[in-house]
Amino acid sequence: MAVNSPVPVAADLLPVAGIELGHAEAGVRKANRKDLLVMKLAPSATVAGVFTQNRFCAAPVQVSKAHLAAAEISGEPIRALLINTGNANAGTGEAGLAAANATCDALAELLDCHAAQILPFSTGVILEPLPVERIIAGLPLAIGNLKSDNWFNAAESIMTTDTQPKAASRSLVIAGKTVNFSGISKGAGMIKPNMATMLGFLAIDAKVAQPVLEKMVRQAADRSFNCITIDGDTSTNDSFMLIATGAGELEVTSVDSPEYAELAAAVTDISQHLAQMIIRDGEGATKFITVTVEQGQNVAECRKIAYSIAHSPLVKTAFFASDPNLGRILAAIGYAGVDDLDVSKLDLYLDDVLVAKNGGRNPEYQEADGQRVMKQSEITVRVQLARGDAEATIWTCDLSHDYVSINADYRS
Repeated sequence: MAVNSPVPVAADLLPVAGIELGHAEAGVRKANRKDLLVMKLAPSATVAGVFTQNRFCAAPVQVSKAHLAAAEISGEPIRALLINTGNANAGTGEAGLAAANATCDALAELLDCHAAQILPFSTGVILEPLPVERIIAGLPLAIGNLKSDNWFNAAESIMTTDTQPKAASRSLVIAGKTVNFSGISKGAGMIKPNMATMLGFLAIDAKVAQPVLEKMVRQAADRSFNCITIDGDTSTNDSFMLIATGAGELEVTSVDSPEYAELAAAVTDISQHLAQMIIRDGEGATKFITVTVEQGQNVAECRKIAYSIAHSPLVKTAFFASDPNLGRILAAIGYAGVDDLDVSKLDLYLDDVLVAKNGGRNPEYQEADGQRVMKQSEITVRVQLARGDAEATIWTCDLSHDYVSINADYRS
């Protein structure tokens, strides 16, 4: 069960003009589960994304990046996204690329567009051949139930070890014009920045110029999906796509406009929500942990220290056990790789409790206070470096027995 994250309510998820979603049970890996999703886009849509930096990136990632690049040159818009769960189509070589392209060909024929106008995405088991024939056989059903209000089913269709679907919507007025946002994400394990075993798809009904949208998606990813970690493993399939359907009234043509600032802030906000839902549903997670590093010389060193804390198995298991063995946090700070860090100036807080002061145990710290905080389901670790005014925040979870069990049984 996800930590303090209720299951989204289908009726609360807003339709976004210019995008329709359809799902199917294709039996990609298991029968009787939603595992295939088609997102059909209006011709007015612009699409931008960020992808995994794993050198073993999956075939669909390679194809999607190539199709996005081709669209910029040809001017032909992306018309659909095709997502399957159950099989990652990663580590599959030339056969995997052929399989990804074959699914694009099949969907393009059904939608009467070119294959290069389709973006494929996959998630699931690595190093297994993609069952192309099952996906192609499921496409007519997915197209048959295309609807604008299908976000909940869409969220269920991309789950792997997730315990619940992840979806969110927003509606706000910018420059006197209403903009609707809806998005889904998936991920529960193999989560580390740049990016994670996660897929994220966010649609807005504004009209946004392509270069503007590309900056917006990078900015949002950097402050959301690239600020989460569960287990320190970077996946082969990570993708976060931002779709501006162009079907609404708001138009944004410049990154210097006030409309861009408002829209980008809203996109970042809902992206953070979707990213945090992944952490709250981390495999075996019982606690949601915010790690904030303040007073650094620059954001890079703040992030380096925050990630060092959040990646540490010793720190994460201590949180699971509610054991205030907080010297583990100091150790993680010390080996983070900030070579000129003066630890004698460092303060460490656990929520409102000052644990370490000027690099050593706070004389007034009582272990009972630390244990009180550690027993909470939501915890904030705050580190003050006394080096400057930069700061960074990332989100993580604890590491439990169930994490091992889930991953030991993943393919069975």
